[in-house]
Amino acid sequence: MTDSSTMKSGDKGPAVQRMQQRLSALGYWLGTPDGEYGYLTQQAVMALQKTAGLGRDGVYGPATRAALERGVVPKLVVSGNAVQISLANQVLTVVENSRIVAILNTSTGSGETYVSQGVTKTAITPKGTFSVIHEVNGLDHGPLGTLYRSKYFVGGIAVHGYTSVPAYPASHGCARVSNSAMDMIWSRDLMPMGRTVVVF
Repeated sequence: MTDSSTMKSGDKGPAVQRMQQRLSALGYWLGTPDGEYGYLTQQAVMALQKTAGLGRDGVYGPATRAALERGVVPKLVVSGNAVQISLANQVLTVVENSRIVAILNTSTGSGETYVSQGVTKTAITPKGTFSVIHEVNGLDHGPLGTLYRSKYFVGGIAVHGYTSVPAYPASHGCARVSNSAMDMIWSRDLMPMGRTVVVF
């Protein structure tokens, strides 16, 4: 496998590791670049594809390679220390000192209706400027399921870990990230209480 090869989940080797290192250098978080194209690498590639306006399949092909070589990153709408969530791109970006420190694939509100505790609601992630108001450092059991290490920023809407973070909006309104990404957010204290969260 060479640097110009198409790479996908399950691939291994030095070319994968070089791709991972380039993604990491731009801020696309995938854990440690280890030369194995696993779930976190697929999540990082999807975040790049979303940011670049490409198809969101998690496969590192020619168009995705070109976006990585161009250094495509999300346009910042925040400064200082904040988290921005792009509903259009389905990308969550963590910013510290006005610099990107982590870019994550996210899945927000699906826009579909659902019933919770006898009430029909619409799965929408609200736009606006908020801040972290409550957090649960562990499993967070609620009427819509179990969330992982939630960081609530408005009402019952949180950034949280989840086992499924698809390339499209699929949540009841929260911003899902991988459980590993949520562990990283907690360990690096990237979303402390009061941290600004901008959804646009």
